Amino acid sequence: MTVEVDKLKERVKEMAKDGKLACRVAFQIAEEFEVPPRKVGDAANELKIKIAGCQLGCFK
Repeated sequence: MTVEVDKLKERVKEMAKDGKLACRVAFQIAEEFEVPPRKVGDAANELKIKIAGCQLGCFK
């Protein structure tokens, strides 16, 4: 795992509340790390964190 992926996962964990991450927050994290939103979704999935209030089904 790269340092960037580790930092991304750490940020997802920090921002998640009760095992959920708001969709808009996931997009903010993607912008912050300059990665596609899908990468944030993948990190959340690996951490067993659900994306809540998802827009347009961007995260699975």
